[in-house]
Amino acid sequence: MSRGFIKEGDQEAIPMVPPRAYLPEGVPNYVTKEGLAALNEELKCLETERAKTGDNYIMSNFIEAKMKLLISRISSAVEVDLSKAKKGMVSFGAWVRYNGRVVRIVGVDEADVNKGLISFISPLAKSLAGKRVGDVFELQGPGGVERIMVEEVSFEPMPLTQMAREKQRESSQAIERISPQTTIKEPVQIAQVQPVVQDEENDLSSSEVEKPRLFNPEVDFLEFLPIVNERGNIVGRGLNTELHRGKKMLHPVIHLHVINGQGKTIGLYWWHVAFGDTPEKTLRQKMEGILGLSGIKPKLKRQYIREAKTEKELVYVFTAVSEEDLPPTPEGKDYIDLFAKD
Repeated sequence: MSRGFIKEGDQEAIPMVPPRAYLPEGVPNYVTKEGLAALNEELKCLETERAKTGDNYIMSNFIEAKMKLLISRISSAVEVDLSKAKKGMVSFGAWVRYNGRVVRIVGVDEADVNKGLISFISPLAKSLAGKRVGDVFELQGPGGVERIMVEEVSFEPMPLTQMAREKQRESSQAIERISPQTTIKEPVQIAQVQPVVQDEENDLSSSEVEKPRLFNPEVDFLEFLPIVNERGNIVGRGLNTELHRGKKMLHPVIHLHVINGQGKTIGLYWWHVAFGDTPEKTLRQKMEGILGLSGIKPKLKRQYIREAKTEKELVYVFTAVSEEDLPPTPEGKDYIDLFAKD
């Protein structure tokens, strides 16, 4: 991993910059025309972000470190001329229809499972390479062995299969199979908290009866979450429940340390990053909607990969200063251990 440089005397931790998408040593960095354009566009966006950081040396150097890795990847890019590809044979840049699905073989930085874009170093792409229409082979996958038949090969754009929609359909079918005698007609409703009934004899006020509501990250196990690579780029998505069953698919989360004016931590909070959102956007929404904190700009302290028995997370650690009364957080060891490496 790479570190950005930091101004002397600044005591804040330097965010860690994860590497780019994995590319084996010695393997050419093949890209499509569109992929190279996307890398250059990413560089322009980072330059714009850096210009907005102002005197925030932490973020400025964090972005510069990301730019350094990106520029290295751009300089090593080898754009493939698809006009020279053998028609009818699967190779880099081809759109391939198999078993009713359509994927395209692209560079490592372009891969996005959700859009049907697969890296040329992936097992599926390697197995498809050199095949022609009608060829059949077997591929070992997470769900077992799949028999694959190549139905069409093209170097002209074809509508790609939205893999996440397939996952959603499969999950829906799985839910329907929970019980042969049970038909789910309506969404499951979360039980609502009943209002406190005031004791007329004691005539207690609501302030004396009510207790502060304990913080709950509001986990929805049927929500789609982003799957990311080690540098934080989205490469697909999966159901929350799938990402926490030991498959160790990397997904982003936010850890927020709220500190008072005396430097004491008064709250530890965490949330999953919503699909399609940046960590910053999700954090702003949660701070305002759940903690009631508005007008406070959190600072990114670091990011790292946290791996547990059933999950693997790319953790973004933020801090915010506040004197507000916030929802109390659980005090159990399991909860506190989530923040142990922050």
